[in-house]
Amino acid sequence: MTFEMLVVLGVLAFTIMLFVTEVVRVDVAAILVMVLLGCLTMLPGLENLVDVRHLFDGFGSNAVVSIIAVMIIGAGLDRTGVMSTVAAWISKVGGATESRIIVLISSTVGVISSFMQNVGAAALFLPVVNRVSVRTGLPMSRLLMPMGFCAILGGTMTMVGSSPLILLNDLILSINGSIGEEFQMETFELLSVFPVGIALVATGLLYFVIFGRFVLPTVAEHEGASAQSTLDYVNATYGLDGTIHEVRVPLGSLLVGHTIDDIQQAFELQIVATHFQGRTYPAPPRDTVLEAPAVLAIIADHQAIEEFKISFGLTESTGLDEFAATLGADKAGIAEVVIPPGSGNIGKSMREIWLRKVYGLSPIAIHRGGETMQRDEASFGDLTFQAGDTLVCHTPWEALVRLEKDRDFVVVTTEFPHEDLRPKKLGWALLFFAIALSLILFTDLRLSLCLLVGAAGMIVTQVLSIDEAYESVSWNTVFLLASLIPLGQAVQVSGTAEWIANQVLFVLDGMPIWVIQASVAVLATFFTLVMSNVGATVLLVPLAVNIAIGAGGNPALFALTVAISTSNSFLIPTHQVNALIMGPGGYRVTDFMRAGGIMTLLFLVVSMGMLNLVF
Repeated sequence: MTFEMLVVLGVLAFTIMLFVTEVVRVDVAAILVMVLLGCLTMLPGLENLVDVRHLFDGFGSNAVVSIIAVMIIGAGLDRTGVMSTVAAWISKVGGATESRIIVLISSTVGVISSFMQNVGAAALFLPVVNRVSVRTGLPMSRLLMPMGFCAILGGTMTMVGSSPLILLNDLILSINGSIGEEFQMETFELLSVFPVGIALVATGLLYFVIFGRFVLPTVAEHEGASAQSTLDYVNATYGLDGTIHEVRVPLGSLLVGHTIDDIQQAFELQIVATHFQGRTYPAPPRDTVLEAPAVLAIIADHQAIEEFKISFGLTESTGLDEFAATLGADKAGIAEVVIPPGSGNIGKSMREIWLRKVYGLSPIAIHRGGETMQRDEASFGDLTFQAGDTLVCHTPWEALVRLEKDRDFVVVTTEFPHEDLRPKKLGWALLFFAIALSLILFTDLRLSLCLLVGAAGMIVTQVLSIDEAYESVSWNTVFLLASLIPLGQAVQVSGTAEWIANQVLFVLDGMPIWVIQASVAVLATFFTLVMSNVGATVLLVPLAVNIAIGAGGNPALFALTVAISTSNSFLIPTHQVNALIMGPGGYRVTDFMRAGGIMTLLFLVVSMGMLNLVF
């Protein structure tokens, strides 16, 4: 044990203390540790602790640049509507059931991460999870951690799913040159580890389905809360229930042939969207003639909607099925619009200006002089606007964006998605995503370069602007990862990692084979928490092979144990995927320790069992 090693251990303990106590944000803590390591090199005996000339190389590392590029690619796909379509499918299949949504998202990401870097798969699905959260009302904090953990687990299903497994065969060939003929190891095929990986992914899914309600945090500050909070606000302010009822009109219904206006006048309800002949019509004009079969999206109080259904023998869906994609909280909602002095609409009624047909606004109520006039008043549609009237309406957000530019209205509602979707750029987005993916799978180019090809292509073809690309990057994640890289290098270069490994393996001398193998797995798990998984693999595989040979074990199995166990990184947010989801999910380090602690133990048990069963 040298003085330099003692200092590194001290810095390591200080880092863990900052992470656990969260005295400062984790990204700030990582920056402080990076600066501390640089300053310590000024002290006698610590000149070689880190190379100050390369202290900030982490910001240009393959991992960090890859994360930046994949976030830009994800934003480009999101801007063209791809992610919205995927989210709509997940919402439709999964409904609002948390466990079903978790299985759909996490299993999909797990499969993708088996052939794509896990952080890339997780970053690609961030916009999808956000949209699913908004549509279902489920907090992102309940969805992102299962997705992130399964992205890590999915990397164990193939030999190209994670960096340690990619590196393993090269290490085996290198070690074969220095060991006896009788101990020569064969390299692993692409799907050699599939049984182990699929068992780990299944374990992760079952863990969150069964115990998710207990271990997953519920963070209030998430975008998905906006929909419910808006309904609460409208109810408290105007005494209105803004819940949408999805009602189905069968063939032969007596409603066929009647206009939207006829129905609304007779039953004191607001039809905010219709679906028939395979098309959806948000804010349908009042002269729209109803056909069947059809689906209606209706806002009304309980008594009115029940009377309407009973009168015509209609059925109501339990949630939004047909309108999940068009009326989800990320696509439409309730807004407040004020008629300003000087508006050209003063003195005109809603019927006169065709409020729904021209502006896309389905009026629910008008608030004037402390009084709220609702749809159930017979003269509601003929009320003439006065300066200062507040119109409460249901509207597609894209219509509200257009209304912001209209001087005849003042849009009061500000917290809604100001999306500028570019479906015409869909072809370019998919082309460059496919190019990036093909480069990853079929060439030897660095991952970061492959992904930057896709990101740069989307910017050049104006799928998104360079400013939008900058805004899409989670810079706190970038600084967290880049700032921790020097700590991992210090642990390895100073000899601290090798010293710890040797001490542990010395203690295990003479133990049963399975105990030694399990201890190697635990050691690899510890090292991957405090240094890069590649560094841990390079350091521990040769040691594990030598231990296996000395103990009479299978050296290839011990080597694979190390490469698999370096994916067991769930306790603290030092893994790239965990760092990525920490900000959007609003997680604290203690959240990872609570959910990740159990996952770490399950990983050890399942991986050890499957490794010995298969190999």
